[in-house]
Amino acid sequence: MDGVTDPAFRRVVATHGGPDVIFTEFTHVGDICGRRNMGWEPLAYSERERPIVAQLYGKDPGLFYQATQVVCELGFDGVDINMGCPSKNVAASGSGAALIRTPDLALDIMASTRQAIADWSSGQTLAQGGVKPSVIEMTKSMNTKRTGKPQPQTRRNVPLSVKTRLGYDKVVIDEWSDCLAQGNPEVLSIHGRTLAQMYRGEADWEGIAAAALKIRAKGILVLGNGDIRSLDEAVWRIQTSSVDGVLIGRGALGNPWIFLKKEAARQAIQQSNRGLAMEPPIALEDRFRMILEHAEVFETLNGKERFPRMRKHLGWYCTGFPHAAALRANMVRTTCLQDVEEILADYWKCQHGHEEAFASGLRFQSTGSSC
Repeated sequence: MDGVTDPAFRRVVATHGGPDVIFTEFTHVGDICGRRNMGWEPLAYSERERPIVAQLYGKDPGLFYQATQVVCELGFDGVDINMGCPSKNVAASGSGAALIRTPDLALDIMASTRQAIADWSSGQTLAQGGVKPSVIEMTKSMNTKRTGKPQPQTRRNVPLSVKTRLGYDKVVIDEWSDCLAQGNPEVLSIHGRTLAQMYRGEADWEGIAAAALKIRAKGILVLGNGDIRSLDEAVWRIQTSSVDGVLIGRGALGNPWIFLKKEAARQAIQQSNRGLAMEPPIALEDRFRMILEHAEVFETLNGKERFPRMRKHLGWYCTGFPHAAALRANMVRTTCLQDVEEILADYWKCQHGHEEAFASGLRFQSTGSSC
């Protein structure tokens, strides 16, 4: 999710949730090939995030070829092509979900991506693949920062996946999935809405299920996506929609714990059990500790000057407890980690009248302001 699944968020989710696989924010292939620094930010990751898949978008098969080689060189565990983003700016450029209207181009992009993976895994260098020297140096620098080595030790044929929607302005997933299957992706992820729907209404899981039956028969894994806000719902959707698994996006916002019971969910699916045991709500102290950790990771990675980008995450954490709305209103004005610490300390003092709970490791420093 653009502007959401950034390195800080992914690191927190990987540490405290542990999903089976993590996807980066989508990155424009032109930004990678042109070494636009801001465009490279989603490609920074830590080893604890594995398995991690780089998601790319654009409409130029040649740029997909080069960008794919770069993400393979960066050591990603897979390459995902975004053919599902409904953003007006993305679709207007012919990228994202707009590719549903240009199936021949979509197949060309998949073919270029597949060829890039094959060429890289067989030993082709980035220079031989037409990648600019400055981009090659950027790749080496990122690898060295992460692993201490400029290049990956091994080369392998990483899987190709595609994320898409049911259609552009109407549901055409039958013919569209038949088209995508010609590109031989290992995985096809389907969001249960059309581009025109954006995120309005409810996801059409019947449409996902109908497509999944056909696609799985061709040996392609299918992941469903849309409105999954708990592992209990994930179990139900997997059991009733013929998908191999689900993607959780918005359900993880302010809730990195959502993946914690994945093994219990997997067992429920295998045993055809309906539902999981109800879990107690996250303790407020644990929620505050998570807010502080996430804010600290973000500030460490990005600096104070970019801290306003963290505000939306702070707001998502502030729900489901007394006076959460008031706390959220304060969080969206923070400019640094210290602001967050002070706001949480003041809230706790107002609610409890003391600061004994802070002795457990929360680094609160109350400003002493009144409630």
